[in-house]
Amino acid sequence: MTRVTSLREAVRDFVRDGDVVALEGFTHLIPHAAGHELIRQRKSELTLVRMTPDLVYDQLIGMGCARKLIFSWAGNPGVGSLHRFRDAVEHGWPRPLEIEEHSHAGMANAYVAGASNLPFAVLRGYIGSDLPKQNDRIRSVRCPFTGEELAAVPALRPDVAIVHAQKADRLGNVLLWGILGVQKEAVLAARRAIVTVEEIVDELKPWPNACVLPRWILSAVCHVPGGAHPSYAQGYSERDNRFYREWDEISRSRETFTAWMKRHVLDTEDFEQFKRAFAASTGREAA
Repeated sequence: MTRVTSLREAVRDFVRDGDVVALEGFTHLIPHAAGHELIRQRKSELTLVRMTPDLVYDQLIGMGCARKLIFSWAGNPGVGSLHRFRDAVEHGWPRPLEIEEHSHAGMANAYVAGASNLPFAVLRGYIGSDLPKQNDRIRSVRCPFTGEELAAVPALRPDVAIVHAQKADRLGNVLLWGILGVQKEAVLAARRAIVTVEEIVDELKPWPNACVLPRWILSAVCHVPGGAHPSYAQGYSERDNRFYREWDEISRSRETFTAWMKRHVLDTEDFEQFKRAFAASTGREAA
């Protein structure tokens, strides 16, 4: 049953060193504040899962939290490479990073299989791709009805799924809307789930195409306004496009990256302090 608590307590109580952790969100509702809290608490040996690792995973990898990444695309959206991710893969800094790469369809179906309590997912995919040569977790099965050969990938069952959403009620039910990725599937597949939200209200009023995550599938709900920054939360904040461009320079060298993370994450107690440090260094608000 959901506990409405602080993000610090949720991460302390529900994320353990060595866990498989998925921070999901697509274009918006990316749980950056939760990623920062994982870094503050020095969580380590994590297997990070995300369909589209971007800035928050660059930060987690660069701070040495991850030993492995399971993903289907990685980059700074609209800008270019993730320099900390590349440094870990190419040079083992700050530690070597194992990678397991899939297609988007493979990842999405693996989450669905996990949410359905199935051992693996079956799909038509990877045809003409070299990914099966690089990833021995991509296999094939033959349909017992038609004889067709299909791709198979193991179900994704994270120890912890973390997502950001717009609203929760005081019982811990969560409402999210707008462009959604695999947040619902990741939460349903996970053993434990943490949701950061923009607002806590007395009553949720969902509308068509909104997604409700009921309280009995969640571990913790945390009130963290702006917790998706620099991504956005539809109806609450806009995407900070400037920061995505700035991150390319900040993360390019180990020294500038480490200094930025120390000032904005390690030397701040929570996301509210991060927002003040960010405003002081950039002259603009975070979310």
